[in-house]
Amino acid sequence: MAMSRYHNQAVETLARPDLDALIDERVRYTVRYADEHSPFYRRWFERHNVLPEAIREHEDLRDLPIISGATIRRYQPPQAGAFCFKSVPWEAVFTINETSGTSGVPKSFFLTWEDWERYAEKYSRLFVSQGFGPGDRVVVCTSYGMNVGANTMTLAARDLGVTIIPEGKCTFPVRVMAHYRPTAVIGSVFKLLRLARRMEAEGVAPRDAGVKRLVVGGESFAPESRRYLEEVWGCPVYNTYGSTEGTMCGECVCQAGLHVPEDLVHFDLYDPGMERFVGDGETGRLVYTTLLPPGGKAGTLLINYDTEDTCSIVSRERCRCGRTHMRIDYPRREAETFRIGEVPLTRVDLEAAVFQPANMVSLNGEYEAFIYGGDETGETILRVSMECVDPARVDPAAVEETFLAALFRSAPGLSTAYEDGTLRILCNITPPGGLELHRAPGRPKRIVDRR
Repeated sequence: MAMSRYHNQAVETLARPDLDALIDERVRYTVRYADEHSPFYRRWFERHNVLPEAIREHEDLRDLPIISGATIRRYQPPQAGAFCFKSVPWEAVFTINETSGTSGVPKSFFLTWEDWERYAEKYSRLFVSQGFGPGDRVVVCTSYGMNVGANTMTLAARDLGVTIIPEGKCTFPVRVMAHYRPTAVIGSVFKLLRLARRMEAEGVAPRDAGVKRLVVGGESFAPESRRYLEEVWGCPVYNTYGSTEGTMCGECVCQAGLHVPEDLVHFDLYDPGMERFVGDGETGRLVYTTLLPPGGKAGTLLINYDTEDTCSIVSRERCRCGRTHMRIDYPRREAETFRIGEVPLTRVDLEAAVFQPANMVSLNGEYEAFIYGGDETGETILRVSMECVDPARVDPAAVEETFLAALFRSAPGLSTAYEDGTLRILCNITPPGGLELHRAPGRPKRIVDRR
């Protein structure tokens, strides 16, 4: 099988006018399908006096109310007597899947085989755009549980001639790397860094392991941590964004923003008041709509769903790779944004400061931060702990100086608060394994607000 630059060239290279026309056709069909098959949307349209036939193009979606994860939970057990978002009869449901539940009761999703094929189509396009092809061997270090990510990647490999090594976790034996010589590994930044450290401890150099690319998903990360990961492994790192809701998109080999499969998902970006669309290049709240092709079915579909993530549109112009679908910056979770006074601080701001090249000579990248209220009214304390490789060979003062300079570049408003004394920043260097997050079960939080 010859390697192709595209998985579905006709769709991936559609001219913008034709792509917009396709999107509008699918918006009309999806809204009509929701009215006919979804108990939630049928009542929702009636309650809000929405005429499905009046929704003719994607701009009309702004006239519809916005729903959230709380809405889904409110219309499923235990809060409701039935799963009101289920849009097919039980005999058409192929799998039942749930979100991770990190922000509350897991949301339930009912997927038909058609849903799985569309999910796999999205990842197939991503893999091909990142240079995957026949003969590639891919270690998947994401969960094979009720979430859809790992299973979708595995299904996507079916038609690409790609072999999946379904580890599920990144704690697999190093012999897997030596025996199977995988050409790619999929996992989070920190899983991949820890894997590299385990390999080095067993005498296997990551740069010599034959890995041609790393794919990172499940969390936003700073450009600095990407560059460090690429240096450790000696290969490109590609960014992806996906969810059980179906928001799969990702970078191509140009690494110039995440391509959105606009024929299958529709994104709108709203201002903080959720009242208007923001312009390209502006940061806004990402609102998601499922797009079904005419005649298609969906076990669960979402219209104007608030992902609670923020991002911006990088470009709607043709990418250097030839794809025409719009590209977005990596979405950041609102839950990972904290305010110190009036200044927003994100996990990515902290990560960028930790992964400064001058610091990574002595740090291993692991960090955690806690925010406390100070003794004085209006005072805030930010305590940041960073792990070092060897406590005997680190200069804590130099690390702190580099960290603070980078943090104030990422979040300049913090500098004023630091200088006037309303913000105290305590930097702590710990030996390997010295962070609290290593003792916490489940997915660790890098920033914890204890005010």
